[in-house]
Formats: sequence, C-alpha cells, structure tokens
Amino acid sequence: MQRRPDGSGATPDVRIADFGADNAAIRRIRFAVFVDEQKVPEEIEIDERDPFCVHVLAYLNGEAVGTGRVDVAREHGAAGKIGRVAVLAEARRHGVGAAIMRALHRIAAERGLSSVWCHAQVAAVPFYERLGYRSVGERFDEAGIEHVRMERTEDGRA
Repeated sequence: MQRRPDGSGATPDVRIADFGADNAAIRRIRFAVFVDEQKVPEEIEIDERDPFCVHVLAYLNGEAVGTGRVDVAREHGAAGKIGRVAVLAEARRHGVGAAIMRALHRIAAERGLSSVWCHAQVAAVPFYERLGYRSVGERFDEAGIEHVRMERTEDGRA
C-alpha cells in the first residue's frame, strides 16, 4: 500500500472512467453521497450531460471511493464545467476530493480549456478555495442545497 506523504494512509489513485463500463461504480458513489446523504431527488442525479462528460473514479486500496466529471463541451466556451464530485463518507479526509479535482483540472487542460467552473455547495467553498477557485455571483438553490458558482483559471488563479 502506498502511503500519503503525511503518513495518513493510502494515496488516492484517480483514473479516467468509462461511463458505460464503470457506470455501476459511478452510480453507487453518487447515489450514496447525493441521494442517500444529501437527499437530492434520485430522478435528477443522473442527467443528460453524463454521456458527454469525462468521468473519473478515485480508488483507495483498490476500492472505488470517489468520482467526478468535467463537461468539456465547447458550448461552455473555453471553460469546462466540473460537477458531480462525490467521495464516500468513509474515504473523506484522505485527499480523495483534491486528487479528483487535480485529475479533472488536468483533463480540462489537456482538452485545451483555459478555465473551469462549478456549482459548489456553500459548505464546500473552503475546499474549492484551497484549489484556487473564487466565488462568482450570488448564492442559489440547486436540488434543495445552497450553492455558489466558482471559477478557476488553468494556471490556478481564481
């Protein structure tokens, strides 16, 4: 088992997922976090953008424990939309979320996108700020949870 530099356990391994082949793992994680924990309506959790996004899965000790996606469609201009970032409760505080975000940033850069943005849950704003994001605009409700739009340029500047 690889140890994290701080000695706190395994290093997350993040891989690009195949949305079709890895759908069960992606759904399991997203439904556990969003539907079961946060009470997001099941019918809106999987959306029409999923097949067009690049998805990642994060593993700890060989077990899929986190996921996220980046929508690289040019309809967003030169910015990619990051979303559906979810980490199972037992895997939180092990660097999984940050590893997922680094992978999504790398994918966006490889696709030639100059920036990324997301709708962040207000409770997660400090996490995104540590990754170089800045809040833009007013807070709003999405699926019954308070969110704010956050943006980050490719060079990590908010």
